Amino acid sequence: MEYQFLIDTYETERMKTLSAWSMFQDEDMHVRPRPNDRRGRNALEHMVHQCMSENLWFRNMLEIDVGAPPLPKQESRLEFIKRYAEDSRKRLEALQKTDKAWWEKIMPFFDVKRSKAWIMMRRITHSAHHRGQLTVMLRMLGREIYSTYGPSADTGGLMIHNAPTIYPYPTIEALIDGESRGGIKAPLPGPGDKPCTERPDDGS
Repeated sequence: MEYQFLIDTYETERMKTLSAWSMFQDEDMHVRPRPNDRRGRNALEHMVHQCMSENLWFRNMLEIDVGAPPLPKQESRLEFIKRYAEDSRKRLEALQKTDKAWWEKIMPFFDVKRSKAWIMMRRITHSAHHRGQLTVMLRMLGREIYSTYGPSADTGGLMIHNAPTIYPYPTIEALIDGESRGGIKAPLPGPGDKPCTERPDDGS
């Protein structure tokens, strides 16, 4: 099926979102990029937005309703992880049952109309956009950052220096189990002795 790549991508993207959430500590949840500037979402608000917006997009634009409240009863980091893991798994299972006609059906997308395939691509990039904001926040907080699409400074630096790709957990099940026990992530080698950027300066 020619749209299988979108299903496969969603499967990996849900893991990347949960991995990013696992990199925060509980005490980080209410920290804003600038303390007194409410324009910048804190981690809690990012998790709320991810859960609520994905629920709305899937329900209204992709006709997939998982039949569950998008937010956890207790709005803690671990409960957000569990809620999103369960709901996104159900969405993935629904996507795996689709066919070519389903993906090419035209649906309302805000004030225009687009195919479900087009909408799904926008959904994936929307989530990636917010995940990028979260990784910037993690760096500002001084947290270690694992791989998303490749090496990070904490996994060894740049790909051209043969830095490895290291994810915090191998599976979502392992992630939930590890975070439930206080965090049992993969060890990180750190940046090493080479620059972490292609344009190093004295602070690299």
